[in-house]
Amino acid sequence: MRHAIYQMDIVPGNPEANRTKVKTWIEQTVSKNDIDIIVLPEMWTTGYTLADLNEVADEGEEPTCSFLQQLARENQVHIIAGSIANKRNGKIYNTAIVVNRNGEKVYTYDKIHLVPMLDEPTYLNGGEEKVRTFELDGIKMGLIICYDLRFPELTRSLAVSGAEVIYIVAEWPSARKDHWKNLQLARAIENQCFIISANRVGIFNNVEFCGLSLVINPWGDIRTLGSENHEETIVDNIDLQKVREARKNVPIFESRVPELY
Repeated sequence: MRHAIYQMDIVPGNPEANRTKVKTWIEQTVSKNDIDIIVLPEMWTTGYTLADLNEVADEGEEPTCSFLQQLARENQVHIIAGSIANKRNGKIYNTAIVVNRNGEKVYTYDKIHLVPMLDEPTYLNGGEEKVRTFELDGIKMGLIICYDLRFPELTRSLAVSGAEVIYIVAEWPSARKDHWKNLQLARAIENQCFIISANRVGIFNNVEFCGLSLVINPWGDIRTLGSENHEETIVDNIDLQKVREARKNVPIFESRVPELY
């Protein structure tokens, strides 16, 4: 299963410019590589222009969702479409979208944990529904957003539900870049799954973002690592058999005794 991660810099508060960037990148990337799944970062349409989200956020995931569905169909590629600022019923959510290669929306998720350090709770509403797995090409997968990474019970719930790949889409700051890397290693090892992350680069509002997009295998080995400060494409072809091998050789899910925790 061949992935292409877009470790992008985001044009602040300009969804149309960012959609154009993503369209150009996907078309170029798919034409040069045999890609199954595209992965985009968190809030890629607007960046963290929180005070302006009432003016620039999508309404009911539009027009971005339709844009992604068309891109997926035209390029015959699944899209883990990061997340967008999304108005719904008078509130704004940080909403992740997954679209399959037929242009069908297969999953959405509103970020549950909002970041106090970046003032998210002032401008956004936290998700109220549990995370769930979804499937692409018959593979169970999960998705979390940025700060969610700090809550191990969230990824564990996805792994217990059968997720073999968990995606993390983020705008993670350089000030806590060691946490970004080490927490992902822990999630891969403790859940015996692939962790695939897309983080942004660049600076906005005096916050620098650390890149370091990652592909980690179920044994906690880093397969691919992005740079700290360059916009780039990260390509990796993962073998899902590695998940089954890890779970067979170290059967942690069979050894769990959750009723005693």
